[in-house]
Amino acid sequence: MTTNLSGRARWHRPLMVFVSAMAVLAVVCAVGIVADQRVLTGVPIWLKPFKFSVSFVLYGITLAWMLSLLRRRSRIAEWAATVVVAMGVVEMAVIVGQVLRGTTSHYNETSELNAVLWLLMGTAIMVLFAAHVVIGVAVLRQPIADRAARYAVRLGLGLALLGMLVAIPMTMPGQAPAVEGIAGAHSVGVPDGGPGLPLVGWSTIGGDLRIGHFVGLHGLQALPILALLLGRFSGGRLDERTRARLLLVAGLAYGASTILFTWQALRGQPLLRPDALTLAVAAALVAATAAAVAGVLAGRRAPAATTTAPVTVTAPATATPPAPAMAMTVATAGDGREEVHQ
Repeated sequence: MTTNLSGRARWHRPLMVFVSAMAVLAVVCAVGIVADQRVLTGVPIWLKPFKFSVSFVLYGITLAWMLSLLRRRSRIAEWAATVVVAMGVVEMAVIVGQVLRGTTSHYNETSELNAVLWLLMGTAIMVLFAAHVVIGVAVLRQPIADRAARYAVRLGLGLALLGMLVAIPMTMPGQAPAVEGIAGAHSVGVPDGGPGLPLVGWSTIGGDLRIGHFVGLHGLQALPILALLLGRFSGGRLDERTRARLLLVAGLAYGASTILFTWQALRGQPLLRPDALTLAVAAALVAATAAAVAGVLAGRRAPAATTTAPVTVTAPATATPPAPAMAMTVATAGDGREEVHQ
């Protein structure tokens, strides 16, 4: 996959500054996880800002890279990326501030201040969502030279958008036992803060909407990485059209998986304990994806081969005694030169 650069990539400066700040914050939070013994909703109190800072590092650097692929500078996309940075700063300020106060940031309406901070976070998330859409439209309107890269960027942006959308049920009442002052939950059917998987904390006794949210968001990185791997390790056996079609299949399967994980969570099922219906749908998705990949590979273009065609040439008659007819073979070499053999 190639980039469209004039001398060097135009990396969006505010995004890169934000990425650097989030990387430093991730280190600070990692130290906090070890040094601070406080526990909040069943996990170390610094785990949430750690996960968010790492996620923002990945999100920010991927957006900056995608903007560098554009042939022409898009001021609208750059402005939208700056808005993303501003909203990310607001969200992280609230999350870290609430950790310092020893309380939760998400869904917390237990006091007037907490309610205002949660409202501020919700507003920032909606503005960030809108800015992401603007960036997606700007990228769609500009061509990217490599077809596979074009599919990877556009599908990745769409999957990240899907990942944001599947988080909406977290803010809706009714999916978890009601807790006074808490306006939403990550878990379905069980309270937040119960037994969970290591590091990520996803519930092991009920549904968890964070899974589909996580998977969808990181399609922004998964599709470009897949495009790079296809280009690097296919050994020239896959032409550009085939790689693009494989990326389309991967993008559709990835989006379907995001919806499947969200559907499983909404039905109150832990990730590692799916029922027969969930397993059947997952098996059908795997089979359909495998069939689509096989179809794409079966229809790929074969590499062009050079051919050698014999041509018979008869020497013209002259005033001198006629020479016998000569048969010559004209062969076209691989570099385009003609070689004549008697």
